[in-house]
Amino acid sequence: MAPRLSTDAEAPPEADRFEDAPHPREASAFIGHAEAEAELLRACASGQLPQAFLIGGPSGVGKATLAWRLARFLLANPDARAAAEGARNLHVPPEHPAARQIHALSHPDLFLLRREWNEKGKKHYTEIRVEDVRRAIHTFQQSAGRGGYRICIVDSAEDLNASGANALLKLIEEPPPRSVFMIVSHRPGRVLATIRSRCRKIGLKELGSADIADVVKTLGAPWSGAKPAEVAAAIERSRESLHGVLRLLNGRGLELDSSLRRILDDLPRIDWRAAHALADQVAPRDGGDDYETLLATVFDWLEAKVRGGALDGEGAPRQLAPYAEVWEKVTEAAQQTEALNLDKRPFVLALFADLAAAARASSL
Repeated sequence: MAPRLSTDAEAPPEADRFEDAPHPREASAFIGHAEAEAELLRACASGQLPQAFLIGGPSGVGKATLAWRLARFLLANPDARAAAEGARNLHVPPEHPAARQIHALSHPDLFLLRREWNEKGKKHYTEIRVEDVRRAIHTFQQSAGRGGYRICIVDSAEDLNASGANALLKLIEEPPPRSVFMIVSHRPGRVLATIRSRCRKIGLKELGSADIADVVKTLGAPWSGAKPAEVAAAIERSRESLHGVLRLLNGRGLELDSSLRRILDDLPRIDWRAAHALADQVAPRDGGDDYETLLATVFDWLEAKVRGGALDGEGAPRQLAPYAEVWEKVTEAAQQTEALNLDKRPFVLALFADLAAAARASSL
């Protein structure tokens, strides 16, 4: 049985929710992937629904939204074949009893596998553990509560540890009747090959600028209240990454991004007064959004230097190597800072120093 959401204001955050944005299960609209949705609808209409789907694509493209959309359709329609034959899409009205239960994570035939909250450490576990998968196995050994489907959503495959992935494989290999697994993956090529071989692959492509703008309008405040010019600027700066757009439109995101890009564009020279001001802004515990925006902008900048230079032929390997090396160094330092809950200010200042050193080395 899926865990119930607490109505307590102190309820722990959800690992599969992007910051303060609506959770994918709360989305009633599905934008930009009509072909993928039509493929799932045809699978329902065929009467031979695969036991597992691997829904892959870039982060923030709508994979989880599609998985929850199919889950609602199947749980609202025990006779999915008949329902699909006359349907134009997988939409289920939000007021439908099954939709309400799914929204509350209280449907008896739904199980969600995601990183759980560690109450002792006051943060999420870093992976989906084997004991989490075993709870799903116990659920799937029971009969479906309403004679329909039993659904398991895994969000995401990258979070499964090795033991958890093997336990999930055993469940998929011998699934109970009328069970469907929906596995969300940001890098489906890295999913355990034996799991991939037992799944029907659904690939979602990156959203275009117009689709991202349409998605932003559906999300509510503060994003839906952004001016068209702000949305357009966020889309351009984030290189059409939905998550990047949401960060830039939230709070001081665009302002922070502009300040950071001025520092990056001036490398190897550094305005240390501006660098210290940025470190002070993102270091507080309540500055999580600003910190994530900083990391995203830095990694986008490094990616443009490394991959852009390699693709257009303007950068020799010797010139690109310092950026690739600092990319790896910053990634490792960011992970350590997060894992050990370290002060972010020293990390940010060291980051600027490392970027400046890479820029100098690249120009030699």
